[in-house]
Amino acid sequence: MGRDLRGKVAVITGASAGIGKATAEAFARAGSRVVLGARRSDRLDQVAAGIRASGGEALALVTDVAEASQVQALVERAVGSYGRVDLLVANAGIGYFAQVEETPLEVIERLWQVNVLGTLHAIRAALPVMRRQGEGHLIVVSSVSGKRGSPGSGLYAATKFAQVGLCEALRVELAGSGIAVSLICPVGTATEFFEAAAARGGLRLRPMGPVQTAERVAAAIIRCARRPRPEVLVYPPARLLVILNALAPRLVDALLLRFRRRLLGERFPDAG
Repeated sequence: MGRDLRGKVAVITGASAGIGKATAEAFARAGSRVVLGARRSDRLDQVAAGIRASGGEALALVTDVAEASQVQALVERAVGSYGRVDLLVANAGIGYFAQVEETPLEVIERLWQVNVLGTLHAIRAALPVMRRQGEGHLIVVSSVSGKRGSPGSGLYAATKFAQVGLCEALRVELAGSGIAVSLICPVGTATEFFEAAAARGGLRLRPMGPVQTAERVAAAIIRCARRPRPEVLVYPPARLLVILNALAPRLVDALLLRFRRRLLGERFPDAG
């Protein structure tokens, strides 16, 4: 069974939809008190209200993770209300799909601000609290794209690679502190993520390969919260891709070349 999550305080970013929403609801069902942050106040309030209506305990605060002060306020809300932060789920993220040379600079900057700096802001806000407690668990929701880039998602993959490197370093830096660090790597997930990415411009891509539900990813996060692991590939066969890419990157290049025309040409003839 692992660690009992009843009464634990979980701070979750990007909690208004998709994986964040499913994770918030899963923690609440496990008996945790959840503190939710996201930009869309109406949807965020709906998630919190739904949790409370089901007998759970939830607080919500509008939070843009690109703003360090707002993430700090979210963590302070948790500490002010519950006295501690046991778990941080850094989930907030955005996507954009285009060839590297065609991705606007302002889009690159926003991807970096949300996906990388947003994760870092959350960790830096929660870490002092967890150090005072002498325990805690940092959970970062990354992607299999952080293990291998694919055509049309180079800049998005770069932000996910950054999360992977950050967690790898933190695991060693925090060894012996009582603070666990876990990296969650889903494959394509059935959420509004791809539609939201398309709305920003660029290519309208669909997930390549298997597609999971947000609830399946949330269940993996809950299992990890109960029994902390350094890294979780939510779709276990994806480990084969990671291993193959490490041993034979040219072979994986060749496999992805077979998809490049379909991704960037046949579906999207204007992509070049």
